[in-house]
This record gives sequence, structure tokens and C-alpha cells, in this order.
Amino acid sequence: MQDSEPVPGHADEEMPQGDLTVRTIAMPADTNANGDIFGGWVLSQMDQAGGIAGVERARGRVVTVALDGMTFLRPVAVGDVLCVYTRVSHVGRTSMKIEVEAWARRFRTQHREKVTRATFTFVAIDDEGRPRAIPT
Repeated sequence: MQDSEPVPGHADEEMPQGDLTVRTIAMPADTNANGDIFGGWVLSQMDQAGGIAGVERARGRVVTVALDGMTFLRPVAVGDVLCVYTRVSHVGRTSMKIEVEAWARRFRTQHREKVTRATFTFVAIDDEGRPRAIPT
């Protein structure tokens, strides 16, 4: 059987949740001794994507204050395109939770697989670095 993109509408198809926020290619400089992409590199891309979504929602600066545990489901290889999706799931007075999923589009194919997911918490801050209210 040939790897291919899931057929839209198929009952067991899993689709990315949220908006495509970051899309980048995994390069050789991002690998560990086994030739797999460092988990920290994937986490960094996810944090950047969450920050972009946070800045858009808060209409200003945000900082990462926490993330729920991550489980890496599959490795990322050199040449894979990492696609990071974000969805704001909760907004409080100064903080927000953003669901972040990382998917790998495999090198030279259209096949994609979920790599990991996490919930990031961001706090909106002012120019002095103090928490500020998130606009409604």
C-alpha cells in the first residue's frame, strides 16, 4: 500500500485542529546523534506558533508561562516539513490557553502524520513586562 494524504471525509481520518501558523523544513543541523530531529527543535517551533497566535489574540506582547506535558508520537526526519497548528481554547483576564499540534509532511510525499501536541499558557504583558488585560 502506498502512503498518501488521507481521503477527506473518511471516517478514521484525523485532521489537524486549528489554524496553520508555522510551516518550516527540518534541516540536518537540527538532528541528534541518531539523525532524528531534536524534540527541543519541535518544541521551539510549537512555542513560536503559540506565541504568534497569542500576540494576535492579545493584540500585543505575550510570554509563555507553562505548557502541559507533551508526548512525541512519531519522529521528525530531515527534509520533513513541520506544520504547526494553533487554536485558542480559553481566554482569561491576562492569560490564555492555546492548543498546539505539530504535524510532519513527510519528505518527497504528501503523507502527513501528527508528531505531538500540547497546551501552552501565555500571559499578555505590557511594555514593562507586567501582566495586562487581554482585550475582549
